[in-house]
Amino acid sequence: MKIAYFTHEYPAVSHTFIRREIRALETMGVSVRRYALRQGENLVDKEDIEEQRETRYVFGSGVAHLALCCLSCLFRRPLAAGLTILRAIKMGWHSDSGILRHLAYVAEAAVLACWCREDGVQHLHVHFATNPAAVATLTWSLSGISYSFTAHGSHEFERATLMSLDVKLKNASFAVCVSFFGRGQLMRWSPPDQWDKIAVVRCGIDRVYLESAAPPPTTSPRLVCVGRLSEEKAHLVLVAAAHRLHVAGIDFKIVLAGDGPMRSVVEEEIQRAGLQGKVTITGWITGEQVRAELTAARALVVPSFMENLPVVIMEAMALGRPVIASQVAGIPELVQPRTTGWLVPTGDDVALSEALREALEASVEQLSEMGMVGRSQVLERHDTIKEANKLKLLFERHQCCIIGEAAGNHFETDPSHST
Repeated sequence: MKIAYFTHEYPAVSHTFIRREIRALETMGVSVRRYALRQGENLVDKEDIEEQRETRYVFGSGVAHLALCCLSCLFRRPLAAGLTILRAIKMGWHSDSGILRHLAYVAEAAVLACWCREDGVQHLHVHFATNPAAVATLTWSLSGISYSFTAHGSHEFERATLMSLDVKLKNASFAVCVSFFGRGQLMRWSPPDQWDKIAVVRCGIDRVYLESAAPPPTTSPRLVCVGRLSEEKAHLVLVAAAHRLHVAGIDFKIVLAGDGPMRSVVEEEIQRAGLQGKVTITGWITGEQVRAELTAARALVVPSFMENLPVVIMEAMALGRPVIASQVAGIPELVQPRTTGWLVPTGDDVALSEALREALEASVEQLSEMGMVGRSQVLERHDTIKEANKLKLLFERHQCCIIGEAAGNHFETDPSHST
């Protein structure tokens, strides 16, 4: 079986789970081509850099190549090309990104159609039900190649009608969600006759987390928050909660492991709250460094306004570390109050500070007990090989293959096929 993976940016610092999924599939004999719109930035992990060399980039192929692919699709299947443009206009009309953007997606889809034909790709799988799924839908319309997508949320679900999420699911062979919360959201935005096409395949974590023993809890009053410094991650709420601890005279250190557009704002708030030395920012770090930060902490903190089910929660639990997190989306599927961690109302810095205090004051025995329960759950649910095998079975079950010329004629003569 030969498939292609496509997403907006690959590899990316925050998308290492895609790399793990691809490599797990390859160990099972699945041939995987890597396609992306553009290269990732700020790559520090050696494996990500290796993946970059294996990836073909639409935006790096040049204008001449893009034009050639568009002309090739037009001459090979003119009626399909016309219908694809109409579909793009219809999707763009209902979106917040506009018709012109969707016409650009047609050009991107033409490149993917050419690459899939050149590489003998039988099926296209995309991560994220946003722009990549739109391009995949139009690639299917141009070439007849089957596709599927993994929806991660929560952006996809908040803008479901604007993104024609129902259209993307209708024309896909199947769709995958990474949590039951995500599956429920995709069901919410699609008709019941499409629900049996939606499966749950969880994100897997690196084998090093699963195969090595969990280190004992630290006695240091150290907590860590791993994630991109952006608005939805709610770092300012965490700083406010930390300020409450500081005023109460509680000893602590919080490490913000990551970087992003909100860094200067967060740094200003740390300074204003008088938390220099108490709350620190690492900048971008490697996966190995993330693991070291989790190991050195008593607990992971995830104060986000919106999430689905972050991989870093799984990594922390695999290391036997409890998690303090917002009670949002799929997080409660792993974080159970005072069993594997603490759940707090989203945006509530008072409740968050209380949870932080409990984690800081918990005994090593309490932390160890919570950590072992969490580790057990992660070992059971988030093994990369097991989850990738579920995906492989979905590819096989839905007989994902390039639809032949006869099917291509069907697309060209039946404008109601898609939308």
